[in-house]
Amino acid sequence: MYSGKSVYWICKKKTMRTLKLVLVLMLTTFGIASAQQKQKSLATVKIATPTVQCESCKNRIEKYLSREEGVETSKVDVKKHVTTVKYWTDRTNVENIKTAIANCGYDADNVTANDESYQRLPLCCKKPEDGGGMPDKKH
Repeated sequence: MYSGKSVYWICKKKTMRTLKLVLVLMLTTFGIASAQQKQKSLATVKIATPTVQCESCKNRIEKYLSREEGVETSKVDVKKHVTTVKYWTDRTNVENIKTAIANCGYDADNVTANDESYQRLPLCCKKPEDGGGMPDKKH
């Protein structure tokens, strides 16, 4: 049989193993929970859209982005030539959003417009050098 001292050491070892196991499980659970919270965050990005000319451009981009996976909201500022997009970081990223805008026919930061989509835009939505743009207003 075991002596009193050896029983004490056996119990102490089992207790330490149990404590280590519980600590490892707690840290693992905390790490997983933190990773999941980071993945499901809502981010906002401002993308320069210099080729946006009019309300038609604004509506086209906003409608196109509303169908893009992960995009929560989008707002095009025609005067400042900036598109502000709120998106879920676990479902899309900034490059995908820029590509979506380019596929719609407009330049987005460093991503140039898809040529085929650009050719299908109405004349008022095309670049001035291509004969498009809004007519100058006399003040």
